[in-house]
Amino acid sequence: MIRLHVIAEGQTEEEFVNTILAEHLGYFNISTSVHSITTKRTKNKVYRGGLTSYEKVKKDITLWLKQDKSEDARFTTMLDLYALPNDFPKFDEAKNLEYYQKIECLENAFFDDINDPRFTPYIQLHEFETLILVQPEKLSERFPDYEQEIQELSNVCHSFSSPELINQGATTAPSKRIFQFVPTYEKVSAGSLIVQKIGLASIREKCLHFNQWITQLENLRI
Repeated sequence: MIRLHVIAEGQTEEEFVNTILAEHLGYFNISTSVHSITTKRTKNKVYRGGLTSYEKVKKDITLWLKQDKSEDARFTTMLDLYALPNDFPKFDEAKNLEYYQKIECLENAFFDDINDPRFTPYIQLHEFETLILVQPEKLSERFPDYEQEIQELSNVCHSFSSPELINQGATTAPSKRIFQFVPTYEKVSAGSLIVQKIGLASIREKCLHFNQWITQLENLRI
C-alpha cells in the first residue's frame, strides 16, 4: 500500500482530501493523510492554513520528507494558483504564460526545487472553488435563498470552456464570483459538501489539470 501525504493550502482543501480524495484513492490501495501548511509555531501551539510564502510550504514538505523516508511514502500538495506568493520558483518566468503552460512551468520548478522523486507537486487552477464552478447550480441545495443569483452565476460559468480558465483576478477569481452571487457562502463548511454532490467524475471531465493530478495519484507505485 502507498501512503500518500498531502500538504494542503488551508482547511477547505484539507476537508476535501479527508472526505472525498482519501475515499477515492482507497480503491487504488492508497492511504491518505493531510495537514494544512504550517504558518507559525509557538511553544504550545501550531498554526496552520494559508500560503503566505514559498519558504513556509517548502519547509513543511522538506520536514515531512525527512520524517518519513519509507519506500511506500509519497507526497503531494494542493495549493492555489490564485494569490500564489511571488517568491515561488520561476514565478516571474511563468507570469505571462497561458494558464496551462504557467502551471506546468511552476510545478516543474517546484519539483526541481524539492528534489525528491517521491514528490508530486499540484497547484490548483485557480483555487478550490474552481471545482464548485463545474456545476455552480449545486450551490442552490445549500443556499436556496439565492436560487436566482446562482442561476446567473451558472450562466456566467458555462460561458467558459472549462472552470479552470476562470481567472485569478481580485474580483473574478472563482471564490470571488461565488461570494458576489452568494454572500453567505462559507468555504470550509460548504465547499467539500458541494464538491461531493458534483462528484469527481464530472469534475475530472471538465478540469483537465485536476484530472491529470488525480490520474497521477491513482498510478502511484512503489
